[in-house]
Amino acid sequence: MKSFVAVFTILALVFGLAFAFRSNGDSKPTMNWFENNFVCTTCHEPLVESNSPLAGQMEREARRQIADGWSKKRIQAYFVAALGPQVLAVPKSHGFDLLAWLLPLAAIACGAVAVGVAARAWYENRDEPETPGSVAADGPKLAPGLDLRVDQELARFDT
Repeated sequence: MKSFVAVFTILALVFGLAFAFRSNGDSKPTMNWFENNFVCTTCHEPLVESNSPLAGQMEREARRQIADGWSKKRIQAYFVAALGPQVLAVPKSHGFDLLAWLLPLAAIACGAVAVGVAARAWYENRDEPETPGSVAADGPKLAPGLDLRVDQELARFDT
């Protein structure tokens, strides 16, 4: 139970830091930012990789908007209004789109907990290994003829 609380605390810290340090959208946009944060809606590839005519039009429009001093939020709002939310390469971090961020992380956390529980069960149910040079109290079971021969050989060393 303590390990689950520790994992949960670490995940909460990671999420908190991720949301605290994410870009607020007020900094000056660049073409690199635009190409990495928007997707061509015809070929569904990031603009940095797309060669479609629509991608070229989007890049020309973004260059004009950046030159005119538009903010990141304004550019994003313009393209979302023109082409829909599927133009964004990264889903929003609020509302229903927040599930796109939380579900994969929840699956990873559940998988880590499952691996931990399985490892603990395996560890508790394993046979204790014998230390070198020790013999088990009952020893391995031998065939009756072989058992008799071993006893005879051992008796020979006792005399």
